[in-house]
Amino acid sequence: MEGNARDIRLYSGTSHPKLAESIAQCLGQQLGHVTVQRFPDGEIFVQYKDTLRNADAFIMLDAARRASAARITAVIPFFGYARQDRKDKPRVPITAKLVANLLTTAGANRILAMDLHSQQIQGFFDIPVDHLYGASVLIPYLRGKTDSESVIVSPDSGSVKMAQSFADRLGCGFAVVAKRRLDANHVASSHLVGDVKGRTCVLVDDMTSTAGTLCAAAELLKREGASRVLAAVSHFLAREEAFEKLKASCIEELITTNSVPTNLTGDSVHTLDIAPLLSEAISRIHNGDSLNSLFQR
Repeated sequence: MEGNARDIRLYSGTSHPKLAESIAQCLGQQLGHVTVQRFPDGEIFVQYKDTLRNADAFIMLDAARRASAARITAVIPFFGYARQDRKDKPRVPITAKLVANLLTTAGANRILAMDLHSQQIQGFFDIPVDHLYGASVLIPYLRGKTDSESVIVSPDSGSVKMAQSFADRLGCGFAVVAKRRLDANHVASSHLVGDVKGRTCVLVDDMTSTAGTLCAAAELLKREGASRVLAAVSHFLAREEAFEKLKASCIEELITTNSVPTNLTGDSVHTLDIAPLLSEAISRIHNGDSLNSLFQR
């Protein structure tokens, strides 16, 4: 039987099938059937097992477009290459724009993402972009960890707006750490603007991969008299070395989301589920309802 524009079809790629399953469960749906194979030379083969004609498909692209889906929404909780959003050195690409072009050319009619590294990436697309914020799941958890004497801290200048929003919504103080990047994997935190002495501090950032910025900022906060240091990041691109660095640091707990898959667990990392947030956004997109209430930072 052919689908119609009222049918919602959810499909998962290979990067995070567990999250896709959770989203489907929240929507009371089952993931569609698709074959994804990799040839010995590295080529990827994709084939849908369901009829998609006129269906409202979420997550896969070129094959869905060629199968006559009515609309295709690419659900991208973590937008890769987002840090390459400008030409800041000679002879380097703007890969974030390239990825935007590839997604559009492949057949995406709409993008659903969360906590893009920079707001201007939305302008790289010539199709609608629904930009959600991890704050909607991080802040409720942080309410139990902070009070009016706590301080939300931006670990660098790029996270100031995000941290200020957290501070306003939590009713906390606000501080900023200035950092100097030594190389791709090492940073040095040099100056602190704000009063943190005797207070619980929460470092807020959109992503971390090496944890270098967070750990350096946490050390500075401790030297300035902070009583406790926590960290909240939307995307934890965890590598084993980053996890070990966190465990050895003065950061008592890192709160993150399951926007990217990770097998790292322990008392120092607490992962929050974003499936309900994404499923609500998918439902509203499918039904033509407003997403405004989901856009609050």
